[in-house]
Amino acid sequence: MKKYKAVFFLIASILFVSGAYAQHETKLNADKSLKELIAGNERFAAAKMIHGNQSAERKNELAKGQHPFAVIVSCSDSRVPPEIVFDQGLGDLFVIRSAGNLVDDIGLGSIEYAVEHLGVQLIVVLGHERCGAVSAAVQGGEAPGHIAKLIEEIKPAVKMAKKEPGNLIENAVISNINLVVKQLLNSEPVLKEFIHENKLKIVGARYDLDDGTVSIVK
Repeated sequence: MKKYKAVFFLIASILFVSGAYAQHETKLNADKSLKELIAGNERFAAAKMIHGNQSAERKNELAKGQHPFAVIVSCSDSRVPPEIVFDQGLGDLFVIRSAGNLVDDIGLGSIEYAVEHLGVQLIVVLGHERCGAVSAAVQGGEAPGHIAKLIEEIKPAVKMAKKEPGNLIENAVISNINLVVKQLLNSEPVLKEFIHENKLKIVGARYDLDDGTVSIVK
């Protein structure tokens, strides 16, 4: 682990202003972080948002460093912005977004930075109802440009979903979430080691476009 810490420190010193992003231990452990996210989503779904940590004072505070309490891996869909659906503010969430909430090596490196260097103990993989990327993978056929690569990455989830009763697209959304969670759980060397040491929790979740609620995927 020491050699990985050295690498991350070197990367951080190059990418960020010296001292501005010193290593932080999050104030919330994984379970408390998840409760905070659920509470925030309940406020959002009930249209009772408090819009915390969005003041000028918060902005000035964060100029000195960041200490998010959760990593959110979510779809790029414009209807599912994590900071809004969880009613969080500046500096609260470390967000990685891509169509279909997929994670490539760049995304993994970003997540590892948040876990290793910022002390985040919770990762939530957030898929959503009627995902366009998943729907395209279900429909099949040729896709233009790099979209074809995206669809190819989701095909294993579609294959799994075909074995389940019910709506194929929605089942594929759940399967895709679970596959990304599995990918992160088995990601070596950083994430897997933190999980082994009980310093990291990874869960899947699904956002409902109709009522705005987030449910944990089992």
